[in-house]
Amino acid sequence: MSTELEIGRGKRGRRAYSLDDVAVIPSRRTRDPRDVSLQWQIDAFQFDLPYLAAPMDSVVSPATAIALGRLGMLGVLDLEGLWTRYEDPQPLLDEIADLDDQRATVRMQEIYREPIKAELITARLAEIREAGVTVAGALTPQRTQEFYQTVVDAGVDLFVIRGTTVSAEHVSSTTDPLNLKQFIYELDVPVIVGGVSAYTPALHLMRTGAAGVLVGFGGGAASTTRHTLGIEVPMATAIADVQAARRDYMDESGGRYVHVIADGGLGSTGSIVKAFAMGADAVMLGSALSRAEEAPGQGFHWGAEAHHPELPRGRRVHMGTVAPLEQLIHGPGHSAVGEVNLAGALRRALATTGYTDLKSFQRVSVVVDAES
Repeated sequence: MSTELEIGRGKRGRRAYSLDDVAVIPSRRTRDPRDVSLQWQIDAFQFDLPYLAAPMDSVVSPATAIALGRLGMLGVLDLEGLWTRYEDPQPLLDEIADLDDQRATVRMQEIYREPIKAELITARLAEIREAGVTVAGALTPQRTQEFYQTVVDAGVDLFVIRGTTVSAEHVSSTTDPLNLKQFIYELDVPVIVGGVSAYTPALHLMRTGAAGVLVGFGGGAASTTRHTLGIEVPMATAIADVQAARRDYMDESGGRYVHVIADGGLGSTGSIVKAFAMGADAVMLGSALSRAEEAPGQGFHWGAEAHHPELPRGRRVHMGTVAPLEQLIHGPGHSAVGEVNLAGALRRALATTGYTDLKSFQRVSVVVDAES
């Protein structure tokens, strides 16, 4: 039962928890890490690891999408990013990495003013497909109607509709909104959609036929929505709420399973582990992968909100470079701060708490920090 607190005589609010507020506790049984499976399957696509690389220019290029696929993950290319605006975006990525903080936002707004080109969407997705890995691309809801046919014709395997927040019912007096349910029904490709951060909107998104929903709002390392819009939803509570929506939707739909994918605020291996403990099936990683030597951002990290032409709600942040991509994911690690060996840390956490697969790990016991 949710506990509401009185903020003042005229307002009450739910208590909510971030991933930092909770911790996983071991059971009476432990397991050998070698017996732990981290495999994840969505629709017909199976992956060795339950990790998706976020569609952000600082994280995913066609080359890194291919490398991630070969390492057992899914790289999602931003189809509204530099790779679909410029034939050769490398000089611009170099420039963004060299900008001082005072100049970064204005210059990025200028760079991203270049129109998106359908032929570059086709070319980038074809490059990934030719490498023999699963192909995934992302558009915002605002651009989906315009470019989705190009994306489908290019042979995408998984289509991601990703915005700061996405609802099943967007109301506008000036434009015809995307009808998600009709769109997904008519599309012969599995769709992952989000973000969402509460029970009721998550339930409505699941009813559209989405294969997965992204959970998160304003918690990422490069996000400033809490400061610009006053909006942020603590991730532990958000994931648990959406997991409850999935449970109820399964009962309602006669067993249809929608994947819960945590997206945002997952910069350390500990936070990744706790996202699964809250009920996530997979996680979408941005800042955690931006630290790879191969990352296009060259140690910097930013999302689409950082270059919004009217109201930036994010910023370019320096994450540093810690290891090559393969070492970042599979180890070995040489520091104790939770930045390297993303797969090994999750495997070790499951083994330590007595679980051998991610689905059963969702039942692990957790505690809440008393100071929370």
